[in-house]
Formats: sequence, structure tokens, C-alpha cells
Amino acid sequence: MGRHFAGVLADAGAHVVLAARRMDRLEEVAAEIGSRGGKAMTVAMDVTSDKSVSDAFATIGETLGRPCDVIINNSGMSREGWFRDMAEEDWNAVIDTNLTGVWRVAKHGANAMVAAGAKGSIVNIASITAHQPQMMTTAYCVSKAGVDHMTRQMAVEMARFGVRVNAISPGYFKTEINDEYLDSDAGEAMRKRVPMRRFGEYGELSGALLLLSSDAGSFMTGSTIVVDGGHLLMPL
Repeated sequence: MGRHFAGVLADAGAHVVLAARRMDRLEEVAAEIGSRGGKAMTVAMDVTSDKSVSDAFATIGETLGRPCDVIINNSGMSREGWFRDMAEEDWNAVIDTNLTGVWRVAKHGANAMVAAGAKGSIVNIASITAHQPQMMTTAYCVSKAGVDHMTRQMAVEMARFGVRVNAISPGYFKTEINDEYLDSDAGEAMRKRVPMRRFGEYGELSGALLLLSSDAGSFMTGSTIVVDGGHLLMPL
């Protein structure tokens, strides 16, 4: 999903900064963007480490001479199981990546914009599981519900600085987290519960991404856009 977001923004004219732990994969995406005439740089970032996030934003500022003015906060992982059986280390891993990691990136990104007097946009990636329970994914659902509400908290605090904070709640799109599940019999049963009778295609997230990232959404802050084929109208 992050790979798709990077390509959409690069194709729209953004100088994209790709940030994650696996530098080999970042370089691959940067090469793809460059082959289309786009601009992209890479920086190592582990969202579970405050120092790593801080260092990454410092590197971006030093390299580009300006902060990122659009931040797509897309880190995510899941550990499935009944909440009563979940090990605390699994709970902590999900919360630290999906919720605290999003907070770390938004914090350091927002501070960089404020220090430079730059206006901008932060787009947090939540999930439809932020809005409705789903069996055996308590840690994931709680983390994404936290992202959804944290978006509104951040929006209130950052509006005075000209920084908008919004979120996208995707429904089911095939990713490395869920591909095996969506290809299973249980995934097929879920597909039939989606009113549109299918899972999403990445391109169907592009409109929401561009709206919230650009001046087209200049009077939007604290909003969450759900892109789910109507899935929230039915049980998850």
C-alpha cells in the first residue's frame, strides 16, 4: 500500500521520500519512480525507535533543505488470536508499531514543519476495523481505533500552524499482512459480505490520498475517509 501511495504522489509531481527499515526494497521503489521521470530519495526509519524516526527527519531536512510537507503515516502489522490468549509481547508489538509508531512519525514530522514555518498535511492510515469490531484481531482493531481518534486530536492542535491532519480507513485490499487470509475460504466468505462483492484495488485509494495531500482538501482536517466498498454497512 505504501508503495502505491509513493507512486501516486510521485506521478503527481511530488519529490517523494521513502522511509522504512528495509532499504533494499526502498531502493527498488525509488528506481521504479525514477524510471518514470519522478523524484525519490530513501531514508532508513524504524517507527518503533524514537531515535530512528528523529534521525530520519533530520536527514531529510539536511538533504532537501526543507521538511516534508506531506506525510503518509502508513506503518502497520498484525498478530491474530483471541485477546485472552494473546501474549503481552504480541500486544505490545502491534501497539508500538501501529499506534505509537504513527504518533512518533507525526510528532517529528509536525515539529519539523513548525520549526521551518511550513504548512503541510499529515495523512494517517487507519482501517475499517477502527470503526467496527472484528474477531481475533483485538490489538490491531484497538491500534487503528487509536489512530482514528489520534488524528482528530492532532488536527485540533496543528490547525493553528497550518498543518492539516486527516486519515484514510481502507477496507480490505490485498497486502503482505492479509494476502493468505484473503485467499482462504474465510477470506472468500468475507468477500461475499462486502456489498460490492469484491476487495479493493489500490488505485481506488488514490482519490482520497490526493484529496487529503493536496490543496484540493485545504479546508479538511480531522476527517477520516472510509474506502471500503460499503463493507462497514455489513458485519466484518
